[in-house]
Amino acid sequence: MMMATTYMPTKSSQTTVAQALAGVPLAAQAVLDSPIGSLTALATDKGIAGLWFDGQTRHPGAPDAPIDAGHPHIVALRAWLDEYWARRDPSWRAVPLDLHGTAFQRAVWKALLAIPLGRTKTYGEIAAQVGGGAVPRVNRGSAPRAVGAAVGRNPVSILVPCHRVIGANGSLTGYAGGLPRKERLLQHEGVLLA
Repeated sequence: MMMATTYMPTKSSQTTVAQALAGVPLAAQAVLDSPIGSLTALATDKGIAGLWFDGQTRHPGAPDAPIDAGHPHIVALRAWLDEYWARRDPSWRAVPLDLHGTAFQRAVWKALLAIPLGRTKTYGEIAAQVGGGAVPRVNRGSAPRAVGAAVGRNPVSILVPCHRVIGANGSLTGYAGGLPRKERLLQHEGVLLA
């Protein structure tokens, strides 16, 4: 019998992007324009490791990577974003990802990738999914908060759709890029906001 992997929320859900990227060889960076603000893309040889809005909270600061808008992973990301902004539904699989964080954070980010365009999930739903439904009773109350911390440290905005996570009551809760951007992204995707 195969056991489902359970990822336990811990203080490691608060590991910052800068901490996670420490020592990671960075291949390229580029500034990408979008209808809701400039983004900095960061690539390793394996894939996209970061995509941040200028001035967003938890921005890791200036990356120590050469500026190279022609790097293949950044080109793939730009093509994906062009499709996204053209109101198509590009697959995230078209862009190689190299996400750095704790096992719990990566499990949460993987769950975010499964939220379809135009849909939302709550922090509690993500917590149940990541915990495989087996989060111990004592941690059930803190699991959505731990998921919130991991969602807030998502290193790849838009493509890893942390903007699709909402509060249990349907409210728009925190977004590192700012709530107005979260609202614009959800409206762009056709999500009806209360």
